[in-house]
Order: sequence, then structure tokens, then C-alpha cells
Amino acid sequence: MTTTPGNELLFLALGGSGEIGMNVNLYGCQGKWLMVDLGLTFADPAYPGIDLILPDLEFIEKQAENLLGIVLTHGHEDHIGAIPYLAADLGVPLYATKFTAGLIRGKLDEEGLGNKVKLKIIEREGRFQLGPFGVRFVPLAHSIPEGNGLLIDTPYGKVFHTGDWKLDPTPLVGTPSTPAQLAAIGDEGVLALVCDSTNVFNEEASGSEADVRAGLNEVVAAAKGRVLVTTFASNAARVQTLGEVARDSGRTVCVAGRSLDKIIKVARASGYLTDFPDFVDFDAAMRLPPSEVLIIATGGQGEARAALSRIAFDSHQIKLSSGDTVVFSSKQIPGNEIAIGRIQNALAAKNVVMITDRQAHVHVSGHPGRPELKQMYEWIRPQVLLPVHGETRHLAEHARYGVSLGIPKAFVQENGTVVRLAPKGPKAIGRERVGRLILDGDVILPADGSTMGERRRIAAHGLIAVSVAIDAKRKLRGQPGITIQGIPVEEDREDFIAEARDAAAEAVGDGARDEAKLKEQIRLAVRRRATSWTGKKPIVDVSLIQV
Repeated sequence: MTTTPGNELLFLALGGSGEIGMNVNLYGCQGKWLMVDLGLTFADPAYPGIDLILPDLEFIEKQAENLLGIVLTHGHEDHIGAIPYLAADLGVPLYATKFTAGLIRGKLDEEGLGNKVKLKIIEREGRFQLGPFGVRFVPLAHSIPEGNGLLIDTPYGKVFHTGDWKLDPTPLVGTPSTPAQLAAIGDEGVLALVCDSTNVFNEEASGSEADVRAGLNEVVAAAKGRVLVTTFASNAARVQTLGEVARDSGRTVCVAGRSLDKIIKVARASGYLTDFPDFVDFDAAMRLPPSEVLIIATGGQGEARAALSRIAFDSHQIKLSSGDTVVFSSKQIPGNEIAIGRIQNALAAKNVVMITDRQAHVHVSGHPGRPELKQMYEWIRPQVLLPVHGETRHLAEHARYGVSLGIPKAFVQENGTVVRLAPKGPKAIGRERVGRLILDGDVILPADGSTMGERRRIAAHGLIAVSVAIDAKRKLRGQPGITIQGIPVEEDREDFIAEARDAAAEAVGDGARDEAKLKEQIRLAVRRRATSWTGKKPIVDVSLIQV
């Protein structure tokens, strides 16, 4: 039964709880829903041929008439990336601050949806009312301009939804709320703190972006040849830092990566990066003396089509050689180790010097460590802590930590858990279906559907296509055709095909008159022969041709 909120305040995560990424959160009150963020995540090898994974919004699609709007906390892909694929079907306005709205507008325009989705720009610290929900944007430091928490006021209490955040006393981009402003929110009385759990195991604070500048300056000053720094394109604060490092070191900037170009363009249009140095194109960068260029590139997570990968494997106009330096100014995301290692091995073969956050202070996280969480608790003083944005282990530890520091109640939920926050909460009152969708080319499909299942089986076992010509009496005409893909026979390929052809012919000779039974006989006969040869059970696809 689909949950409809009554005279109560509900919370339901459709993504981002029990995982890091794909954040989609719903608040329910008096028959209406408010969505916070609509993100995606990136596929791993378990999804062959897939780059992007989207949340399954079936729950809210079924009651879209009760959805009032989508509020976006900031512009990272795990918070806005699914908008161009899913928002139009929901048919509600989007609410975001100027920089985030600029990123969203670009995505919608690329998909031809610029006139089909309403996008409303909210001023910094702006507020508005949607049905029973009063929403106020609360600026917080993060690794992208205009990170915002949301103070959501309802008839049943206030919720402070942090989004992604950290404490940074010297931010390079944007102006976060002051301690006094955050303490004032706590003074208003906060029912629930819905809070980022990413770095709950970190005993130290994440640190300031200004500190990274000193570390990068030291690394770049020591470098002899070209320097390439790779970071997340969306980390505009780091891009700003790198512009300043280039000036400090007397190097000319070159930007490599389409997403970097987009971020810089939107940031400048929104009043950020206004003093970022002019940068040169690839050809000009290669003509400069190596010691006079600093390249900012995408691809630090091993993405095959990103600039760094293409540079490492010599398929880019920018070339690196012995003595050049590559700085990985980002944290290695779990699951990307193999892809990153592949690029680093290619760079090592060129005798390129590599620096990561293990060798130098070249990165700080955009998420709060334990000291920052403790400080936020002291300012906000919630009655309830609801951890989000983390795997189960992060959420559970965050709940324990909050209670240990005096928060009266904490509740560990996961995607699909309907939580009543008030009255008489927190309490799980139901379970709704959640899931994943895949973007396969231009088509959105279930992540656990037949297409992905077939693709995994083919990838694991290989494919044999059998075509058999038969007459009206089910007698064989000519030889069966056999095509194989991914079958481990190598130099014995022709011998195997000959035996598979014989197996198919023998199966026809067994004389099944029903077409479906005949196809199954052929399939099993060919697969048995393949298993005898290889020990594997490949997919066998049989086509009967009437002649």
C-alpha cells in the first residue's frame, strides 16, 4: 500500500541512505510531499556497458499530484544528476540558488527540456512556502559554490537538512553561515537534524581549502617540467585554488575537460571565479616551456573518456613525458582503485612523477569529520538525529556518535523506510519499494531487468548463435550456421564450430515436431557440446528458418 502522509511529518529516502550517491529524499506532511535533491550514481563493473545509474521514483510517480516541488541543496551530480532524465515526468518546479540553477539549466538544455521543466532561482538565504513546508536556504561550506542546508518548517516541527557540508574558516568560494547564524537556528527549536554521514569515521576535521593552497604551492614549486593537477570538475573551490597556485608559481593555466569548461563558465556567470586567470588552449600549452604551464584536468577517478586517461594513453593533444608531474588533488573513491591504478601505471611507464594526498597536503574533503559533526550538534541541538548520505556502517556509527554527545534520539533508516518524525517519533511505519534504473544509451531500463541480466550472462559465459534451416516436415536443409562470441576456444575455434554444427544437426534429426521443443533440443545439444569443450555453459540462441 502506498504511503500518503496524514497529520504527521514523514521522511522517506528513495536514494542516498545505505549508499553514498544518488541522493533523493522526501518529506511528507498533510497529504503532500516535498523532494530534496534528485541525484545519480556512477556504474561499477557489475553493470557492463552502463555509465549512469538513476533512482527508481515509482513511489512518488504514482502520487505525483501530491508532490509540490524539488529543492536542490547544491550542484554535485549525486544531488542533481538525475534531473534531466526524471524531472520532466514529475511535472513540478525545481528550486535552486543561482549557481546550482545554472548547472541544471545546462543539463536541461542539452536534453531539449529547457522549456519543459520549471526552474526557479532562489536568492542566497532565500525562503519560500510550498503547501505545509516553509523552506529556507542556509549557506554551508562545501567543495562547490552555493552548498546549502535547508531549514524546513512544518506544522509538526522544524527539520534542518544539511545536504553536503563541512566547516571551513577560510573558504575560497562563497560565504557560509556564521556560527552565530547556525546557533540561532538551534535557538528556534529543531525537531530533526538530517545530516551528512560521509566522514563520520574521521577523527579529525576535514580542513580548510586555504591549507590546500600551501600544499599545492609547495608541490608545484618543486616540479621541474609540466604540472598536471586532476580534481573533480565540480570542485570550483579547488579550481580557484589552482588558479592562484598558477599565479604564485608563474605558470600559465590550461584547462582540459569539457565538464571543467562548463563549471568555470557557470561559476563566472554566477559571480564566482571572476579573477581566475585566462587560460590557453592545448596547442599553446604544448608550445610553452614545460616549466611554465599548469594543466587542470578531469579524470582523477580513472574515467576512461576523461582528459587524464586520454593524456596517459597518448590520445590527447596534451602530452606528458619523463620528469613531468601529475598531482591527484582528490580523494580516491572506493571502487575506483583499479581504474585509477591503470592510469597511474601508464603514467609511471612515462616516468611521470605522481603526487597524491598520501605524499602531500593536496586535498581536503568537502564533508564533516567528527569534530565538525560535534560542533553542528552543539549549534542545532536537535531532538532527533537522522543520518543520511552514507553506507549502512556510516549511518549506524553516526547515530551512535550523536547519541553519545547528548542528542536525545537517533534513528538509522535506509532507502525505502518510511519514518514518522512527528508526532511520537522517530518511528518506522512502513516500507516502500525503491530501486535503481540504468541509462543504457538513450534508454532508461530497470537495473535488475532482463537486458542487464542477459548482458551479464553473455559477459560471464559467452554467446553461441545457431541458425537452422528446416522444411515443412522439420527436416534439416543444409548445414546449421554457428557464430560464437566470447567462447574460450581460441586456436581450436573451427574445430569447436564444426562439432557444435554436428550437435545441432543431430538434434534436428531427433525429430521433434513442435517448434519450441525443437529449438530447445538444439539449444541443449549445442550447450552440452560447449560445456564438454570449455567447462562453461554459454548462452545459446537458436533461430529456425523455414525453407
